[in-house]
Amino acid sequence: MVAGQTDRPVVALVLAGGTGSRLYPASRADRPKQFLSLLGDDSLLSRTVERARGVADDVFVSTRPAFADEISEHAPDAEVVVEPAAKDTGPALVYATHCIRETVGDCVVVALPSDHTVGDSFAAVMRRGARVADETGSLVTFGVEPTRPDTGYGYIEPGESRGDYAPVSAFHEKPDAKTAHEYVEAGHYWNAGIFAWTPDALLAAARDSPLSDLVTDLTDGTDPERAFDGVAEVSIDYGVMERTEDAVVVPAPFEWDDLGSWDAFDRVADGAANGTVSVGDVTVRELDAADNVVAGDDKHVSLVGVSDLAVVAWDDRVLVVPKERAQDVRTLVDELKRRGEF
Repeated sequence: MVAGQTDRPVVALVLAGGTGSRLYPASRADRPKQFLSLLGDDSLLSRTVERARGVADDVFVSTRPAFADEISEHAPDAEVVVEPAAKDTGPALVYATHCIRETVGDCVVVALPSDHTVGDSFAAVMRRGARVADETGSLVTFGVEPTRPDTGYGYIEPGESRGDYAPVSAFHEKPDAKTAHEYVEAGHYWNAGIFAWTPDALLAAARDSPLSDLVTDLTDGTDPERAFDGVAEVSIDYGVMERTEDAVVVPAPFEWDDLGSWDAFDRVADGAANGTVSVGDVTVRELDAADNVVAGDDKHVSLVGVSDLAVVAWDDRVLVVPKERAQDVRTLVDELKRRGEF
């Protein structure tokens, strides 16, 4: 048992079933971003699993069938849970938590996305959240203290502090710029998508949600593939966290970023003197250019007279997008999927 946490064993559950569409074209249908080495030699998944080992007694990785065979290359000692179908984080977390309870028994689960960068106090904050989940029986979400009024994240409005945690007063969707500024001024947190709970607490809350039938089927021993057939795609936030009356937020005062889009690398990667950041294996040459994000896989990229762009050359694909519109790459990918080109 990891010292300083709970009387129950702590299990880290790393979510690695997404495709990371906003990091196209590095991330593709058959090569999701969690398998990419974008910040050094190790993949995003490998970095996350290594962090998780400092928090938990056991590590599980949840993924979709198409990616299952590759998990061992990035997390050789982790248990793998294969979702019967990719239906967003709600079904994935309910199913994986059920499997963990069947395998480990009574425990605390700390659920982590595989595409975050975090600061030095990460382990201590996760242990605190695990202890809160153990002692209160609540569903714990971790709220990152904002460093800017960002429109790319959801926000958590806390209630009155109870020491290590506060009840969640409300979850707020991604806001416009004015509202984001108001949220930061009001002391709201960024919703990091990191959670802690006991299996009993999550599955009980999920019974009063769109995931109710899935919980019933899994509890009754229904074949998982059949149990997933009738489940709608729904996030854990919308499906469970926003509906339960027993959600609490644990402040997370560490440096944090979600590597969800190319503009994020401005904040997490070292830049050149002119502000341009290189990601992956890329040689960059610039003339009267600055403040760009340039990514590639063994590519040589030259830029003349441009700034504030993300330029990505991966495989046989090239993406050029203003950094301020990096979130819109997801809309482009939706069209590529429709055409069978993703």
